[in-house]
Amino acid sequence: MAHDMLSSHQPVLTSDLLLRAYAAGVFPMSESRDDPKIFWVDPRQRGIIPLGGFHISRSLAKLIRSERYRVEINKDFSGTVQGCAERDETWINEEIFDLYTKLHYAGFAHSVEVWDEDKLIGGVYGVALGAAFFGESMFSRRPNASKMALTYLVKRLRYGGFQLFDTQFVTDHLISLGAIEIPRGDYHKRLERALDWDADFHAMPQDMSVQEILQRRTQRS
Repeated sequence: MAHDMLSSHQPVLTSDLLLRAYAAGVFPMSESRDDPKIFWVDPRQRGIIPLGGFHISRSLAKLIRSERYRVEINKDFSGTVQGCAERDETWINEEIFDLYTKLHYAGFAHSVEVWDEDKLIGGVYGVALGAAFFGESMFSRRPNASKMALTYLVKRLRYGGFQLFDTQFVTDHLISLGAIEIPRGDYHKRLERALDWDADFHAMPQDMSVQEILQRRTQRS
């Protein structure tokens, strides 16, 4: 596998244990939705998106300006996680789904969702701890819907004073948006600093204009 498995898990996890794992720089995964076993991962190369280096293509900026879709925060967290788990291969099993649902109700896990009228068409979810945000997964049912969700998430993180946006791994999709890989040791130093800061996921006004969302972006053709 592309990640470094630290140990398998047999007992039932708790929300508190999961938060302590994030603070230590590790996160849980399962081999598939039907595999009840969970293991801890601490990659040698960690994916992050520098909050000052997020890239928005012209086509994505055009979609956002069109205001064709609306963005909601935590309107349907469980639906967002389900959307992320719909792919043929997923690491989100039933226990992981339940764990993040509990973290959501406890105020630590959040979703940024893209809606077309009453249809959830894309989104991203993750965990906020200190001034670090751990992006877990995203999905898209329409072109650029997940990228739109990430755009709004990055703006929210910057507005709320976050210092670290952890994507765990990088993909071509994330690299096109500005994601980079950093060594494990560098990541742990950044995480330690971020956990010493306070940030507010809800600081950004819900009615922020499209122009404000797109301000100070790094644009790519």
